[in-house]
Amino acid sequence: MPKLQTEKLPLSSKDLTQALLDQLKVTVPQIFSEDKIDFTKLREVLGESIQESPERYGLTWAGKREAFRNVQTPSIGTLRPQFGESINWSNAENLIIEGENLEVLKLLQKAYHGKVKLIYIDPPYNTGNEFIYPDNYREGLEEYLQYTKQLSEDGTTASSNRETSGRYHSSWLSMMYPRLFLARNLLKEDGVVMISIDDHEMHNLRLLMDEVFGEENFIATMIWEKGRKNDAKLISVGHEYLLIYARSQQELRNKNTIWREEKPGAREIWNKYLELRQQYGENNLAIEKDLSAWFSSLPKSHPAKKWSRYKRVDAYGPWRDRDISWPGGNGPRYDVIHPKTGLPCAIPEAGWRYSKPEEMQRQIDLGLVEFREDHTQPPFRKAHIRPLANNIEKSLSSDDNEADDEGFATQVRGSYFYKQSQVTVKYLRKLMGAKVFDNPKDYEELAKLFRYLMGGDTSGIVLDFFAGSGSTAEAVLTLNEEDGGNRQFILVQLPEKTDNSKYPTIAHITRDRIRRVINKLNSTEVDSQSFSPNIVKKRGFRAFNLDSSNFKIWQDKENFTSLAQQIEMFANNLMPNRSDDDRLYEIVLKSGLSLASTIEPISVAGELAYALSDGNVVIFLSQRINIEVLREIFNPSIESGRPVPQAILCLDAAFSGNDSLKTNAVLEAQSLGIIFKTV
Repeated sequence: MPKLQTEKLPLSSKDLTQALLDQLKVTVPQIFSEDKIDFTKLREVLGESIQESPERYGLTWAGKREAFRNVQTPSIGTLRPQFGESINWSNAENLIIEGENLEVLKLLQKAYHGKVKLIYIDPPYNTGNEFIYPDNYREGLEEYLQYTKQLSEDGTTASSNRETSGRYHSSWLSMMYPRLFLARNLLKEDGVVMISIDDHEMHNLRLLMDEVFGEENFIATMIWEKGRKNDAKLISVGHEYLLIYARSQQELRNKNTIWREEKPGAREIWNKYLELRQQYGENNLAIEKDLSAWFSSLPKSHPAKKWSRYKRVDAYGPWRDRDISWPGGNGPRYDVIHPKTGLPCAIPEAGWRYSKPEEMQRQIDLGLVEFREDHTQPPFRKAHIRPLANNIEKSLSSDDNEADDEGFATQVRGSYFYKQSQVTVKYLRKLMGAKVFDNPKDYEELAKLFRYLMGGDTSGIVLDFFAGSGSTAEAVLTLNEEDGGNRQFILVQLPEKTDNSKYPTIAHITRDRIRRVINKLNSTEVDSQSFSPNIVKKRGFRAFNLDSSNFKIWQDKENFTSLAQQIEMFANNLMPNRSDDDRLYEIVLKSGLSLASTIEPISVAGELAYALSDGNVVIFLSQRINIEVLREIFNPSIESGRPVPQAILCLDAAFSGNDSLKTNAVLEAQSLGIIFKTV
């Protein structure tokens, strides 16, 4: 007979230590003794892979052990919906979360584990000014700010990490370590993290990332030059770094991942070509003449100017010559007959680029190999501004030339780029109507980087848990506007106080900026040919704020004077002054469901319930459950159009004083193979 027990929904965040132990029990059960790890057996299993010498390479600092304990301690908080702060709640898939980011990262572990494509953060640079990310959120905001010494007892701001504290770098590392550890769990196997940083902590961050992500997953350090400072006494330091790591470089290799970006100016060249093609028809020579003149007329600063070698034209569009020899040398050698002289062409010193004569002939037949005047020199291959010609079945015509269909000539990014920072400062001031934030990141540059690092993924999640003014969100919205993608963002921002009466905290700035950006996009006429109406429908965000749980959670530290007091407190575990919406989204989050889930209110035997995942999950928040309700939940009527749910969650208080009803509910769920949990 199956064990008859109602499964309780855990109201704390994912216990990462227990999850690791569960994995080890499956993988190496022999190292456990009486449910504990026997390190003697572990050494035997791992053999020479264990390093026991006290002298070994690594990064350590005062407080590191405590920092890791912060990873292991589950959160008992929740995220409460802020409908009034949101835009287009019912359709939005983006999230802006106000709260301390360590606790939020813990709360996201169940629902977003392994689902984030890209993480970008711009953390405090630890320049000697205070940063306010200590790690003990348990009570309300005021208590939290006072506990972490962000506010003194009289309400004045207190510094938490001055350079004179004696633990200048250690405090910063202790802040970053648990956050990076938790963030790594959220990345997909082919996900990437990018971190902005400057010289103050670059050296420590690199070592920290090597420890958390593995040095084998380091990709590159990019340098962002933002402008020279003429008031510098010695050397103008106008650059920042972007440190980039993969969740797994091996996974990127397995997927044959190649990052490329469209050559700046390529679209302009293509559009000019289309204009000339319409004017001259099949007269390629006339098109080439006017295209060359157009290149010459461009100012030196125009992005298309550097690609003026794409001035030859054929049926596939503008092209330039490229080497036809084997990369690296020692390539194949075979005869390629010149079409005019009938003699074999000279073979490149490195050999032919194409491994077999049949492939070379295929390229010739496609018109992608250009022969010289005679056979004394090797031919060259054509590289088109839009490389459609690689598809043997595809050719360009006037009816098949939309710029978004196939992409343009691409290039790999270098590790250095320049963008003046004042451009962004002026833009944000204009958008917000006043200067509200120091040193905002350039959303246009971020958009380019996001597209590059996400490769062909136009629907992945981008996470930023040091959101600041919200540049990451605007970058994501901009990308979706440009290519019709459906990327989603998740922003997390601490309600750090400001001196601005209009925006009491930075979190207020974050939300209002994105409201303004969305309103600006909505006021712009949408080009139906290049943009999906579905993206317009989903433009918006759901706002949440971090708070204590909506349910009374048992904690060992609770000090009750009597057993009767304990029983009285937990007879009904619902916290007062919280709404059904608060409880609903806590259950959604702690069940491992997305906070962007579509939730449909439904009626079950006259009582309100909520359906998710196309009706496969039903959440019942009423404190009144009877046999009619249970029958309708387990066996939906044909008229309802709902399937038999795979999971049902309801309040434990709904069964108060009716143990037989709960027993019947558990038995019915077991017989139908339905997961049945109470909260």
